[in-house]
Amino acid sequence: MVDSLLAALLLHAPAKKTIFLLHRLAMEAQGASARAKASKAGMEKLGQVQKMYADIRHELVDDQFWRYQQQVSPGLQEYIEALSFAHFLEHGGLITFEEVQRTLCGEDGVPYFPLTISDYLLGVSDLTGELMRFAISGFSHPGGSKEALDTCIFVRNCKADFDMFTPHVRYLHKKQAVTAQSLAKIEDAVYTAVVRTSEFDLPPEMLDALVNQVVSSYSGGSGRENDDEDHPSEFYP
Repeated sequence: MVDSLLAALLLHAPAKKTIFLLHRLAMEAQGASARAKASKAGMEKLGQVQKMYADIRHELVDDQFWRYQQQVSPGLQEYIEALSFAHFLEHGGLITFEEVQRTLCGEDGVPYFPLTISDYLLGVSDLTGELMRFAISGFSHPGGSKEALDTCIFVRNCKADFDMFTPHVRYLHKKQAVTAQSLAKIEDAVYTAVVRTSEFDLPPEMLDALVNQVVSSYSGGSGRENDDEDHPSEFYP
């Protein structure tokens, strides 16, 4: 059982690497087809995580899962974050609870272990931080301002929907505070784009470059502890 718990604790590493991969591939080429390819590559990499969960499923049955849930949850939430990011890149929406659970099932359709509502909500809540980086980094590419606006609307809706669950899910209020920070950064970037568009008759590529210069000067962390080591980016001072 000790080896299985160690494996569960280490599952966050491949999930984080998948997030890095998704950011890199999504930024290398723009457009829906490029994002779909990035999503497919991310899903393939997450297959490694799914296999690791399959390998320890027999030691997380019945009461055993609830006994060791605190050890399993961090890696599981990281997996859900990566999975939801890959899903967003392809579909532009939020992955559902049922869709997440189906990725953690055997060929017989039986879940490896029960997915809790709290793990699902805490995992998808972390997605908003990745979308902030995705939206702001996108200003370095043509059409970045339009994509940032769409992402801003999506993150705002996520925050509004998740707020109703904060009294019922432990730690979700902390995640929501981070979501509010991420949303504010995207809104500032989009606001800058809208204002500059109304003030100056700038070509779209110059406008995106200007906004990217403004938002790259942001300081302040994402609110997730120790992410400066995991995400080497200007958004993690």
